[in-house]
Amino acid sequence: MAIIINIDVMLAKRKMSVTELSQKVGITMANLSILKNGKAKAIRFSTLEAICKALDCQPGDILEYKNNNTQ
Repeated sequence: MAIIINIDVMLAKRKMSVTELSQKVGITMANLSILKNGKAKAIRFSTLEAICKALDCQPGDILEYKNNNTQ
């Protein structure tokens, strides 16, 4: 996958648990886990905004693009 999700990194930096983030954002642990593990096919802007607000970060801190065709 070319889009890398760095929620774990931001959680560690903010010393916040996945459970706490789930409660603050208002999404289920299952959906947060799908997103966190890179298995999500999409994310709503409202969810991304809520995650950024809860973690006090920018979308670029969470989402990262990596080119799979790097040689």
